[in-house]
This record gives sequence, structure tokens and C-alpha cells, in this order.
Amino acid sequence: MTRPRSVAVSALLAAVLLAAAPSHADVVRVVVESRSVVADGAAYGLAGPYEKLAGMVHFEVDPTNAANRTVSDIELAPRNERGRVEFRSSFFLLKPKAVGRGNGTVLYEVSNRGGKGMLGYFNNAAGSRDPQTAAEMGDGFLLENGFSLLWLGWQFDVPVRDGQMRLHTPVATDGGSPITGLVRSEVIVNEPAYDRSLADRSHIAYPVADPDDARNVLTVRDGVDRPRRVIPRERWRFARRNDDGSIVADPTRVYLEGGFEPHKIYDVVYVAQDPALVGLGPAAVRDMISQLKHAATPELDLPAGAIEHAVAWGVSQSGRFLRTFLYHGFNADEQGRRAFDGVIAHVAGAGRGSFNHRFAQPSRDGHPFLNKLYPSDIFPFTDVAQHDPETDMRDGLLAGIGPAHMPKIFYTNSSYEYWGRAASLIHTTLDGATDAPLLDNVRVYSFAGGQHGPGRFPPRRTIGQQLSNPNDYSWFLRPLLLAMDRWIDDDAAVPPPSVHPRIADGDLVPPEALGFPDLPGVGQPAVPHLAYRAVYGPEFRTRGIASVQPPEVLSPFPILVPSVDADGNETGGLMMPEVAVPLATYTGWNLFHAGAGPTDVLSSMQGSYVPFPRTAADRERTGDPRSSIEERYGSRAEYLGRVTEAALALVDDGYLLAGDLAPILAQAGRHWDYLMEEDTGDDNQP
Repeated sequence: MTRPRSVAVSALLAAVLLAAAPSHADVVRVVVESRSVVADGAAYGLAGPYEKLAGMVHFEVDPTNAANRTVSDIELAPRNERGRVEFRSSFFLLKPKAVGRGNGTVLYEVSNRGGKGMLGYFNNAAGSRDPQTAAEMGDGFLLENGFSLLWLGWQFDVPVRDGQMRLHTPVATDGGSPITGLVRSEVIVNEPAYDRSLADRSHIAYPVADPDDARNVLTVRDGVDRPRRVIPRERWRFARRNDDGSIVADPTRVYLEGGFEPHKIYDVVYVAQDPALVGLGPAAVRDMISQLKHAATPELDLPAGAIEHAVAWGVSQSGRFLRTFLYHGFNADEQGRRAFDGVIAHVAGAGRGSFNHRFAQPSRDGHPFLNKLYPSDIFPFTDVAQHDPETDMRDGLLAGIGPAHMPKIFYTNSSYEYWGRAASLIHTTLDGATDAPLLDNVRVYSFAGGQHGPGRFPPRRTIGQQLSNPNDYSWFLRPLLLAMDRWIDDDAAVPPPSVHPRIADGDLVPPEALGFPDLPGVGQPAVPHLAYRAVYGPEFRTRGIASVQPPEVLSPFPILVPSVDADGNETGGLMMPEVAVPLATYTGWNLFHAGAGPTDVLSSMQGSYVPFPRTAADRERTGDPRSSIEERYGSRAEYLGRVTEAALALVDDGYLLAGDLAPILAQAGRHWDYLMEEDTGDDNQP
């Protein structure tokens, strides 16, 4: 249900308050470059028709303001004649044409590497970098509920593609002279290759400053925990290899004579110059949200008071961005006002990231065999302060945020994040011995038996040995978003309780105590991704300067994983009906197959789907210890009846919407038919 606001009254009150407030120029101007109706003018519930606006937002910030001093190198940024730092970001907005008919809440998605994903998560829509058609709105859930949807560029180095959200930021200088520093680029290939970009995947690289600098070093190691070997300097250079075999100098690529070998880890540490002010990205997000909440934006037809609340949504990299955003204090603007009222950090695990330090590479993350030892999994992890005796540091993710700037927070994770993103650290003590307390404004929800992003159905093998996990837990996200919006509007409208595996319940255990069953054709889970105490240099935590590359690695933090039952399914967390009434084993891990990585290492972001045997005869023939589907459920009708009971219980508890039961139950029926059909003609059929 939408909540129409009294825009006239709110606008009058806002005008009075703004007249008494000092003048600040965070958002200088908004330039609308395109504008069009959405879905041919179709009406969405009480909110009515929507429109799309896109263009550029121009900012300037006071580098001496306390809210901006958290930006790394802000004191070294160029200033205009007013003594302010200028930058700009692309934006994309979907809003009701009559904004007063909306629910008064802007939902801001932190673009994952410049993209737009929330319509897929909440609306079951196909992905698009320019969503505006009815099909691209999916089932219209966010629009039917009256949200205004905003994307704003925060990352400066996203791939060059149409529709990407981008931050345009200045570089820091030392009184006009170039600043140099060390950058580390990791290279991993699945097939022999002669050269690779210095950037992560398809992003924009920092060019090498001087190819002949003695500090440029290339090393190789045979595994994550294996020693590095220096590759002789005469065997590699900053260059690319053309199709004709010629080698051409290129300051953004590294070339190795004889080629890079598959599944080895190469690190090139090199000297770059002109560091971008990466931390102006979160400042842009902060100031745009404050603009929408606290002032009129006539270019967008948004009067003051039209937007009362703001919720941030981030997935994976973007969820880690939000954890970093809060830790660095960006939720307070230059005037001391709160930016976001609610934050939903999804599948971020315990991570933060490279979003506010010198020569940061925001795309670098951290997986069991990718982007290792970048500053993503670094202390602190819990919201409440803890003391780490090994480093003698005491800190908490939210320890520096006062009540006036504290948002409501949901942390949502799948099972994969416990295996591949160190998620247990967000709700355990540092020694891994007990559950850590949660703040009253925080909820933690884990989605049992899920992978980083739900796989397709019917399931397919991708980079793992097993079929990818198709458990679609995204249905949980819709009621949780509505619960967040109600909670912001009314403190008494508390959301459903946290549900996640706990040490006290026996649902969170050391990996070596997992006791995963011996299933035919399924390897045992490997060591999970570890978060290490790492030293990036003496000024990393105070000034954001990573002068030690690669970092000095100390001890790992204890990582715990969800416990499992005799079928290998998890015993704790929120369970979708198809997990609570299973036809298969669902895991948050999947070992690489030989063509994608080392076969004893967890594959990036993948879970496993291992169907139960169909019949007792199948079980006996294969030696499978799990009961067959026919032994568990007497018929399709019985199975669907039990799924329905599980779904209704989740509706009663506030974790599913009653209106979503039909597609959830229909999918359960398709799942039964898929497994119990004798011959699907599908080569991927288990």
C-alpha cells in the first residue's frame, strides 16, 4: 500500500526550515539530459504512471567541513574560486509523474560496477541499463508500492558502456605536482594468455607511471597460501600482444614472455600516479540523498517535502560499499543531517572495500580464489565495538555513528557468504566462541541453502563441479523492504526478528566440524574464504595510503559456517519453502571444475544443487545415504501440500507476502515435475 503525503504542508514546513538554515552548496545543479514516460504511461497502483529522468548532477563540497574530512586526500584536491572541490555524477531516476501519489520514499541502489539491478531483485524483471518499458519493469512491485527509484554514479573506473553510472572525480596533487604510489594488480587466467589488463576484469586501470621503475615487480604463486616467486624483470613488460604476435607498449596492461599459466596467481605491483579522489563517490551519494530529502529539486519536479525518507540498497560490492559508507561516517552531511533512514546491505558478508583510499580499485573484492588480500575483509566486522588483542585495536562498524545519524539496517546474506565472504564475523565474537550482540536498529537475515545470486532453473553447471544452486530466495526481499519502510515511518512497526545461524543454537560451527554427508560424486567442502589480519602500511587507517603491497599477512580470523543435517541441508536461517521441504541438497559452496579453477577450491559465488534420488532403487544403486523423493513424499500432491504449509508459516511470520504464494508454489510444482520426469532430454539433468 502506498502512503500519499501532504506535499503542500511538507513543502511549506521545509521552506521555513531552509530559510533559517545556513547556505550550503552540495548539489550545485542537476542537468536532465533525457526524460520519457515509463511503460507507455501505464498506471502502477495508487502511484499512477511513472517517468524516467536521466542526466548529470554537479556537486561541490567544502574540504574543511568535518563531514568531508573523512574523504581520503580531500586536502590535496583542486579547489575552485570558492575554495570548494567540484565533481559530478550521472543519475537515473524512476518516479511517479505525480510524485505526491508515491509513498514518499526514495530507494537508492548503489550501482554494482555501474549497473542497475534492483528491478531484477524486487520486480522479477530482466536486466537493463536503460529500464523504461513495461517488460523492464517486471511485475511492477516497487512501482505499485510507490517508491521513487534512484541510481547515481559513485565509482570512477567502471567499464565504458552505454548506460553505466559513473563518478567523474578530480585527482589529488601535491601542490600541483603529481602524486605517485604503489598499486597491486592480480592476474588469474583459465587458459594460457600473454597479456592482461592492470584493472580488475573490464574496469579502467591506473596506468603505470614509469615502466622502468625498480619498484615494479611481478610475482607468481601456485595457490592462495603458497609463497610468491619473483619473475625476472626481463621476462615481462607493460605491453600488449597483438593478433599478429607483435608486442606494443601499453601502460595499462602487463605482458609475460611465454604467457600466464592457468590457475596460478600473479601479482604485479607497480608505481602509478594521479590518484582519483575515490571517496567523493560516497560523498556524492550522501549529498544527492540529502538534496532530495531536505530541499526542492525543480529540475526533477520534486518540491521540498516530496521525499521524506531514503533507503539504500546494495548487492555484493554495493552492499560492501554501504558498510564502508556507514563506517566512514558518510551518513551525516555537511549540515549534520542524516542521509539514509534505512540501509539494506545484501550478500556483502563481513566485507567492506576499496571505496575511500588512495589508488583504490573499487571493483576489487575477495573470493576463495580471486582478488585475494585486497582491503575488503578487514577489522572491524561487527556493528558493536570489539577488541582484537593481536593488533590491539578496538573498533566497531557503527561505533562512530551518533543517534541522530544512525539508520535502520538489514544485513541479508545467502549461505555462500558464510563460505565465501566471511559472513559469520558480522554476528560472532572475534574468537569465534560466542554470538555477538546486535543493536536494536539492526536485523540480520540469512537465506539458508542459497548461493550469492540465485541460479537459473532448470539448473546448469557453470564454473562448479555441481549444478548451480537455483534456490530463489529473492522472494524474502520484498516483504523485508516493505517492513523497512514501515519501520522508518513508525518506530513501533518493528520488522520480523533476525534469523541467522547461531553458535548458541548449534547452527554455526567450525568448518572442520560440519559433518557434511558423503554423497556420490560430490566432493567435501574445502577451506572457506578467510579474512586475515593484514598490514597495508602505517598510514592506511589514518590517511588511506596503502604503502605495503602486497600487504603483510598476519593470522586469520576464525570463520564459522552453517551446520547441516544428514541430507547436507542447513539447520538454521530463513528457509524458502523448497528448502524447508526439500527435493535436493542445497549448499552455499561448489568446488571449481577443472576448466575453471583448482578442483579443491571453492568456486566464486556458486552454491551446489544435488537432487535426492528419485526412488529407493536409485538410492541403493548409487549408494546415496539420503532418502529418496518417493520415500519422503507419497505423491506430488503431498509434496505440494507440505510446501504450502511451509509457505503459509513464512507469510504469518512476515517473511513472505501472501500475494507471492502463487508463483512460489507454481515453481515448486515445476521442480517436482523436472526431477520426477523420466527423460527430460536435458544433458544437464541430474
